[in-house]
Amino acid sequence: MRTPHPLRLSLLDRAVIAEGETPAETLRDVVANAEQAEELGFHRYWVAEHHSVPGIAGSAPTVLAAAVAAATSRIRVGTGGVMLPNHRPLVVAEQFGVLESLFEGRIDMGLGRTLGFVPAVRAALGHDLDEADRFDELLTELLGYFTGEQDAHPGVHARPGEGLRPDPFVLAVGSGGEYAARHGVGLVIAPSNGLEGTRAKIDAYRHDFRPSAWRSEPYVVVAQSVAVAETREAAEDLLLPEYWSTALSRTKGEFRPLRPADEIRAVEKTGRESEHLEQALAGAIYGTADEVAPRLADLVEATGADELLIGTSSYDRKALFDSHRRLAELAGLPRP
Repeated sequence: MRTPHPLRLSLLDRAVIAEGETPAETLRDVVANAEQAEELGFHRYWVAEHHSVPGIAGSAPTVLAAAVAAATSRIRVGTGGVMLPNHRPLVVAEQFGVLESLFEGRIDMGLGRTLGFVPAVRAALGHDLDEADRFDELLTELLGYFTGEQDAHPGVHARPGEGLRPDPFVLAVGSGGEYAARHGVGLVIAPSNGLEGTRAKIDAYRHDFRPSAWRSEPYVVVAQSVAVAETREAAEDLLLPEYWSTALSRTKGEFRPLRPADEIRAVEKTGRESEHLEQALAGAIYGTADEVAPRLADLVEATGADELLIGTSSYDRKALFDSHRRLAELAGLPRP
């Protein structure tokens, strides 16, 4: 696969539960998948944060990241992300301080602005929607605990944490690039509303980037769903389970455990459900290696990405691993 520059590939695992599987089995698979990703030469392995979702086991990303880091030795490990408005910055700094102390030089601190999706979850977390508006203030405090320059709580120090340097990233959903630029940290962005709009946000981030204690230059990670298989239909089968659960969450309000693709194809769908599926598939990159390679190269060229973060979940984890293997091969990832 030819790209404008050597490309890093990384994986995001949302710890999505397959139908008939226990959360414990899902979480153990996350750790096993991370070990496989390291063997294939992927650069990072990130886990996410979701609360009170029936189909997702990943509610404590720093705890899960510790398990992943303990089972691996070279791949970078982090969060994609910790939703900062859900937490106190001091606690987040201490958690990443522990991770960086135990796994020095391998820890990434991906941070997002999203709170719990429903009022009951936000109430249980003790936070409300307006706290997302304080993201810049929370991020300033959090980063300050590592540099020793936070002013929100004089005399308070993150121990461990102060003096350490886990690699911070801001996850941009709609907005967020301005925070990454202002604080001089990496940006993670998913294409939305067309590549032209995404490139405009990336260009604004690069233009406004302020060198910091964290980075001297801007760094862009583009998040993208990708599936590679022997046939295009097999690749689509990998994507359907998560996209169907997402469609149900948007029409019925609940993200359910993943079902097999053949069941999803057979089920009678409403117009809205079909529309959500079609939109999701239109935004994904999938097919055979020969079909996927030029589309990934075009994505990198269109966005100027330094790295791609692949965030695909599926019911069939064996087939998903095969997709990761094919992706690593077409990208020419260096095997350890």
